[in-house]
Amino acid sequence: MASQTFFDLNKMLVELEQLEQREREVSRLRRELHMNLDAYPDDLTAKREKLISKERRQLHRRIDILRSELRLGNRRQQ
Repeated sequence: MASQTFFDLNKMLVELEQLEQREREVSRLRRELHMNLDAYPDDLTAKREKLISKERRQLHRRIDILRSELRLGNRRQQ
């Protein structure tokens, strides 16, 4: 049972790292889209920005959930 918990914890840490990396990429792209919209507003860029912002919010929700679960897991193991 303890080894299963270790592997679950490791899996969650790997997922968290991947999500945080993707969030950095999405945030960079979102900043670029905002700069483009400020300089040359158009509907296509605005739609793309909305999609990217939606993905970013979803990433943040999952990251927050994982961080919370990891904190709870650390408390249980102590």
